[in-house]
Amino acid sequence: MLDLSGNQLSALPHDLPRLHRLRVLFCSGNPFTELPAVLGQCPSLEMVGFKSCQISRVPDDALPARLRWLILTDNRIESLPASIGRCSRLQKLMLAGNLLRELPPELAGCERLELLRISANRLQALPEWLSALPRLSWLAFGGNPLNAPLEAEALAQADGARFDWSRLQLQEQLGEGASGVIHRALLGDGLAPREIALKRFKGDVTSDGLPESEMAAWLHAGEQPGLVPVLGRVTGHPEGAQQLAMPLIGPEFSNLAGPPSLESCTRDCYALDSRFGIDEVVALARGIARTAAHLHQRGILHGDLYGHNILHDGKGRARLGDFGAASLFRPGHAAALQRIEARAFGCLLEELLERCPDPDDGRLSALEALRDDCLADAVARRPLFTEILRRLP
Repeated sequence: MLDLSGNQLSALPHDLPRLHRLRVLFCSGNPFTELPAVLGQCPSLEMVGFKSCQISRVPDDALPARLRWLILTDNRIESLPASIGRCSRLQKLMLAGNLLRELPPELAGCERLELLRISANRLQALPEWLSALPRLSWLAFGGNPLNAPLEAEALAQADGARFDWSRLQLQEQLGEGASGVIHRALLGDGLAPREIALKRFKGDVTSDGLPESEMAAWLHAGEQPGLVPVLGRVTGHPEGAQQLAMPLIGPEFSNLAGPPSLESCTRDCYALDSRFGIDEVVALARGIARTAAHLHQRGILHGDLYGHNILHDGKGRARLGDFGAASLFRPGHAAALQRIEARAFGCLLEELLERCPDPDDGRLSALEALRDDCLADAVARRPLFTEILRRLP
């Protein structure tokens, strides 16, 4: 692994391929104007990160043959080369915050692609082949012209849910994700201020997209027992920081899993001793499926249906949060997008069943069959969430 982030580099040495064991390279926060072509000659390179540079060009020969994870978030890229279609091992592609007007049709050849971030670009529509990718499970496309009117409408409808910064007293940090940092805060004046959670976004563009897109989706989601609710936007911060106010979740809730590692790439990391009884697996699956169905009915694709975004109490109750990758969609895309998220649900169900030591009591086989259908490479075979709920034992 080589981390060169945060320097003043605009080129890499021509003999970089001499590092024949180099698998991971981070060069974020450097003034590169194009992705170095020398990367394509590195024999073992699998993960490449050039976030927040000044890249406007990706040469045809810059993509390594073994590439699994490519991060080009927050650059100036207007187009991708056709050669990306030859990256047959690509699983994770981060392109939020660029100037893309379309995706190359050759990307349809990346049949192992599971996570795609194309938020905050200039896309007028999603290509038809996108929803046919056999393993795509986590998709974010908010902050594009194709859904800008939906986001503006959602924010306008929630305009009354605002809190002025002057009414808040910031307390200790509670957690941190890709898009922001969460603190405890006190809301209100007087002797009995209310304890809340406050999410402060890290910047104008996150790994998943725009803070405005996240706020629009979360506010539009409404109330549902399986959601981490949101109270409203915070205005009047002296530095102009964008923030969301949320109720404080009780200490009995904790994260179901940890985020993916460099090794696992797209799959969550669980504690070695994580175990879930069959009753808990059923309750968790039913709660999350019901929540996903609610979001889809509201025209929202969560885009990050993962264990690390789920809080649980160890008794089957769950709360889905973090709308950083959420996207608003029009009804015409409903079935295709639901089936993408159905695969993410299948991954989650698979992870829970792998950690379920209970003997088969008749429900395991039903859950395993549902898991397999949700993970089907033939996208049309995957059930919609209304059917998922019907099939859960």
